[in-house]
Amino acid sequence: MEGMWIYLIALLVVLLILYFWRQQQSCRNYPPGPLSLPFIGGLWRIGFGYREDTLIKIAKQYGNIYTIWVANFPVVVLSGFHVVKEGLVNHLEELSDRPLTPFFRDLGRTKGVAFSNGHLWKQQRRFGLFTMRKLGLGKKDMESQIEAEAQQLVEIFASEKGQPFDPSMAIINSVSNVICAVTFGQRFSLEDENFKKLIEGLDLGLKFIGSFSHALYEVIPWLMKHLPGPHKQALGISDMLFSLAKKKIEQHKEDTSYHEPQDFIDFYLLQMEKSKNDPNTTYDEDNLAQCIHDFFIAGSETTATTLKWAILLLTNHPDIQDKVHKEIEDVLVSSSICYQDLKKLPYTNAVFHEIQRSKYILLVGFARQSTKDMNLRGFCIPKGTIVIPDVRSVLFDPVQWETPEEFNPNHFLDKEGNFVAREEFLPFGAGVRVCLGEQLARMEFFIFLVTLLRAFCFQLPPGVKELNEEPEAGLTPPLHPYKVCAVPRCSSS
Repeated sequence: MEGMWIYLIALLVVLLILYFWRQQQSCRNYPPGPLSLPFIGGLWRIGFGYREDTLIKIAKQYGNIYTIWVANFPVVVLSGFHVVKEGLVNHLEELSDRPLTPFFRDLGRTKGVAFSNGHLWKQQRRFGLFTMRKLGLGKKDMESQIEAEAQQLVEIFASEKGQPFDPSMAIINSVSNVICAVTFGQRFSLEDENFKKLIEGLDLGLKFIGSFSHALYEVIPWLMKHLPGPHKQALGISDMLFSLAKKKIEQHKEDTSYHEPQDFIDFYLLQMEKSKNDPNTTYDEDNLAQCIHDFFIAGSETTATTLKWAILLLTNHPDIQDKVHKEIEDVLVSSSICYQDLKKLPYTNAVFHEIQRSKYILLVGFARQSTKDMNLRGFCIPKGTIVIPDVRSVLFDPVQWETPEEFNPNHFLDKEGNFVAREEFLPFGAGVRVCLGEQLARMEFFIFLVTLLRAFCFQLPPGVKELNEEPEAGLTPPLHPYKVCAVPRCSSS
């Protein structure tokens, strides 16, 4: 019996050696990176205590193009401004696909805009861009809707009467209502229990992405689908959002309002009718529901998180807050706010850009997948390889930014105090997969924050010396919960 155990152990050791040797042979075809171990690949280098600067540190060791093996799957990471730009801009076609791993395939149903590829993605994205313009992005009607939501937020903040409160739920509700107006022409109240459940679920779902449970789902989906856990909750919220979209589509069809389109659903239903005889059309109700699903996930939490960071940073830096408020009061005469006003506010513009740079809302940029074999700076990246553009490494590149780790609006100002647009400012990505809602997000951020700063001076609660600026873990690293005092300004009374 003892001899049998020795034999089995020896056989296992030999198999592990063969497995390791084979894996090392595979690694030779990819850019260098951390040693790939059996079963876990190069994940040992990242560890369980993943930090924002983990990938940046790996790049310092292996170069700006390196490979991290996730079990048996190679993931090529692009780091630093020049390499990320070259990959996303100079290789548009090769890096146009989104990798559909098991979880994201279930989340996105391979439909819509965010989680689709090929002809379907191109048609849905082209229609999305066209319709966003039709709905008035950059025009006064859309700005008026955002301004109305911003005023609702002012009323909620004012009800706190300058006492410490957590602004998070009110902000996510107001931002989400902008998406509601764009997609199906309706807003929800803060007291709506179903809407509150949906928003809270989206927050939990985003925290799940990038977690250990998420990694398990990607590696052993056949088992995880039968086990309880946070993955069930994340996919359940996705199903709930998809069902809500389906319900709104049916209501629009019954009203037949889409012949005079007012929102995204109207325009889409009208396009479905026009394309019903086209054999190559991808316009159908499932794709429409998934597009709405994608808009909510991409457009609610991200903009809301940026606004929460803005309030936190301006509260911690009252001198910068005062300077922004003074510029707004000196320059803006009208009580109504127009996005074009941002051009008249160089310091405010610089502060807004620096908030988005210094508190980039993702751990890394969204992953791509190579559609064909490609060569990048002498490295061969085979077809089907997952490629991650580390946008954080661009926004914190010490070669490009004077003080990358600090909140410093001077990064976007010249010596005369004029605003300077920076090519290295890529919070919305680059290339053909650049954020579809970039213009809407910029407009929301500006109108919401200017409206709030006109109405309130944000201050630390009594006894609090500073709000925590360290993010928590997650795909969209959330802030630690905080409370702030929104003290009404005399001019707003």
